[in-house]
Amino acid sequence: MDNGDGPKKWGFQGNAELNASSISVRGVLNRVYANLDKDDKRPTIPLGRADPTEFPSYQTTRLAPDAVANAAFSYNFNCYAPTGGIAETRRAVAEYLSKDFPYQLSPDDVYLAAGCTQAIEIVVSVFARPNANILLPRPGYPQYEARASKKGWEVDLDSIEALADENTVAMVIINPSNPCGNVFTSQHLKKIAETARKLGIFVISDEVYSLLAFGSNPFVPMGVFGSIVPVLTLGSISKRWIVPGWRLGWIVTCEPNGIFQQSGFVEGIKNYLNITSDTPTNMQGALTQILKHTKEDFFSKIINILREASDILYDRINEIPCLICPHKPEGSMVAMVKLNLPLLEGIIDDVDFCMKLAKEESVIVLPGITVGLKNWLRISFAIELSSLEDGLGRIKAFYHRHAKKE
Repeated sequence: MDNGDGPKKWGFQGNAELNASSISVRGVLNRVYANLDKDDKRPTIPLGRADPTEFPSYQTTRLAPDAVANAAFSYNFNCYAPTGGIAETRRAVAEYLSKDFPYQLSPDDVYLAAGCTQAIEIVVSVFARPNANILLPRPGYPQYEARASKKGWEVDLDSIEALADENTVAMVIINPSNPCGNVFTSQHLKKIAETARKLGIFVISDEVYSLLAFGSNPFVPMGVFGSIVPVLTLGSISKRWIVPGWRLGWIVTCEPNGIFQQSGFVEGIKNYLNITSDTPTNMQGALTQILKHTKEDFFSKIINILREASDILYDRINEIPCLICPHKPEGSMVAMVKLNLPLLEGIIDDVDFCMKLAKEESVIVLPGITVGLKNWLRISFAIELSSLEDGLGRIKAFYHRHAKKE
């Protein structure tokens, strides 16, 4: 009971800026899942998030959990981590990435992070200053605030030059692309490097889907062009090893000319790492073994499944009149699909489509507005092939139910 002795007004309130999480992948998908019909006894088909860990075909290599267990039971990794990570693990990441580079990375070029999401947070924080801006892709991963445009799922370099100003410090690329599913050619990456050099900015290359390429373009790391322009590579084991919950990633300075050192970035990242949380040391200890000893047949199996799933997605989407997949995905685990609203009755936009699809068919798809493209859909095809067929069949049934009558 209020006896009149309490404060007239409490002196705290929530941070309204955190409401931005409502347009995150997780935030939007939570809303879509909440619209499921609890009376529908069919299994829910999750095409909204690139997390195939629940499906047996995508199980990680046995080596990975064994490496974590071995690191824990060795009792060598119960300590606090040094700034940047355990030296042996940083060396393992440098060696793993250097295999595809024309120069050798040093362990000092590598900084471990709690997944690629924390890596993004660290990089943006280190370069934050009044008026500074970074050019970011649209459509793109919503951790980045879209500022650049794409043409045919390639970076529109003319637009990049037009958008850049005296406060621009960097541009971001995501390769292989989330959410588009494309893989940049080596020639295109070189043009990106040359454009960034001309503008005096560096490139942040988000390569969390590195080497998950199954089309005509092989994956080429942006760091190959580090002698042309400074490159920050962000990566993790989340996607290639199918362990997104392990939160184990890295930031790597890929340039042999010492520009990041001279600019103060290296000092800035060390200072930031001194005040933020570290990747658990037992996971760091396991990473060395995971990078060095995973067999190639594990990677080949995952690539073959994704290639077949991509084929199924592209073929089945072409059978649904209200959906258009302009480019067959050649990498990552996702694709962008355009929604042809004039063919539908009672569907007002991409969010409405996804909400009603969840309720009527128990299929989860991500509205394109989440990644910067209204009235598009982002569809993940990284699930069991039979479930993918089932989900796309339900989407086709949903179309027929809502098709505009002539």
